[in-house]
Amino acid sequence: MIIPAAALRDRSEHWPFDRLRAILSAVEGWRGQLSARRVLVPVTLAAAGGGVLAAVHYHRLGLTLSHYDARGHLVVARRIFDNITPGWQQIGAVWLPLPHLLNALPVQIDLFYRTGASAVALSILSFAVATGAIAWIVSALTESRLAAVAAAAVFAANPNVLYLQSTPMTEPLLLALTLLGVALLVDQAALKGCATSTNVYEANRTSSDSRARSAGPPASAGPPIDPATARHAEAPEERRRQACPSDRTRVAGWVLALACLTRYEAWPVTVAALVFAVWACWRRGEAPESAVRRIGRIALYPALALIAFAIFSRIVVGRWFVSGDFFVPENKALGDPWLAVKEIAWGVRMLSGPLLVAIGLAGLVALTVIGAFSRARASALVAVSVVAMAAIPWAAFVKGHPYRIRYMVPLVAVEAIGAGAMVGLSRRARVAVAIAVFAAVAYELRPLDPAAPMVVEAQWDRPNVPLRAQVTACIGPPQRGMKIMASMGSLGHHMQEMSRAGFAIRDFLHEGNGDLWLTAIEGPYPFAQWILIEEKAQGGDVLAKIARERPHFLAGYRRVCEGAGLALYKRRVGIGE
Repeated sequence: MIIPAAALRDRSEHWPFDRLRAILSAVEGWRGQLSARRVLVPVTLAAAGGGVLAAVHYHRLGLTLSHYDARGHLVVARRIFDNITPGWQQIGAVWLPLPHLLNALPVQIDLFYRTGASAVALSILSFAVATGAIAWIVSALTESRLAAVAAAAVFAANPNVLYLQSTPMTEPLLLALTLLGVALLVDQAALKGCATSTNVYEANRTSSDSRARSAGPPASAGPPIDPATARHAEAPEERRRQACPSDRTRVAGWVLALACLTRYEAWPVTVAALVFAVWACWRRGEAPESAVRRIGRIALYPALALIAFAIFSRIVVGRWFVSGDFFVPENKALGDPWLAVKEIAWGVRMLSGPLLVAIGLAGLVALTVIGAFSRARASALVAVSVVAMAAIPWAAFVKGHPYRIRYMVPLVAVEAIGAGAMVGLSRRARVAVAIAVFAAVAYELRPLDPAAPMVVEAQWDRPNVPLRAQVTACIGPPQRGMKIMASMGSLGHHMQEMSRAGFAIRDFLHEGNGDLWLTAIEGPYPFAQWILIEEKAQGGDVLAKIARERPHFLAGYRRVCEGAGLALYKRRVGIGE
């Protein structure tokens, strides 16, 4: 194909004006969003400051490590290096690895391990990022600073969220990475901006071609121009268009991949967000195959992360995925999907209040309808994808997993996005709706409420701590070469408590020691001077079950102490006798 030189010159003559019009149009569209996003930095910094104050408050109350899982996460991070058999296998395959990898080096310092300070610092940072990401999502969808602030307030003022960010728990990091990944997909430059740039480019090219045809045959077509020369003339704009998503693609992909390595709730959110991202690109005029290809580049990162984790799990525990065998089915919703839904709804209502739940739900419905039927705002469905976090507790409850209100705390972020959307979408009554949201926050939320469900749940095990300390005292101070056999799956939290008496993880023989543990189960006498057994919680730990099934397992040991369901056995003859 030979392109007439006059046609190419005509396109070149009009291109600067088309380019200027495209830039002015883009600036006009960005003006509202740039104005709305000025609030993101203040919101994030305010959340960080509030998070620090909350963490100090709960530290003074002695509640930083009151939840047994908070201590358990510190143990998993510490054991990677502090262990009879240190190494990458100690990362484990039930809990996802990222939180423990981030904290693995800091907790080798005894102060950080015993207090959880380094993990709490990570939680506070995550809380601030999550709050900023919520404001980012809402501002991108509504172009309203007021809506962004309202959404951030609903999330950051929740006492259950504030408590979790004051502990080493992993929910804050989950929320930070998941919400940031969703924000990057919702953002104009990641979804709307690049697709719109493509459309503007095609429209400008079509307009130039139409003008060239309407002008009639050129008086002097001039020498023919080779197609390669024409492509070279258009190359700068084409390169700019194609390069648009690359940097943000990598960032969004990495963020979602890290989220998928933090907690399982990120998995369904990532899948839903990517599917809705393809939908949004297509609805805005991008060809389906182009949308799939572009969003597929983002999906590649979390997909590879999950494949790598599955391979790791297969190597470490012999299974591609560990979905059970670590809890006793006791939930009333066992085998009842609808009851599991009602349990989740009840939990969300208890975590905030009926007014905020109603406002948030109305906002989510509005976003769903807008995303489904509005081409310009199709990316609203990407924000709605955060609801998919409920899929994990729902599936767990249906399988009988014990009810924990902590599993519903991430859904407070969903409620916040919905509340912010209600403010932003109520254009003529925006101020009135915002006042209603802030009034609901003031009425239903007490940021440091000691009776908040999450704070209460975290103290379930607190009365047992002094009783277990008495059992620890029976052992005495740590001795060189002395080993205590205990199930880390059941007593990891107590191992962390024993650090106050000077015990390290390498003083314990546990499941993470692989073949050594398996050999000791057949006969612990040569390997352990002491045996710690959890006899009551969830029917007893693995050692309690072995002792019931094989009475000779404890041959050569005598029971010396007990308390809070914990039994301590001492070897009759051997080191230390």
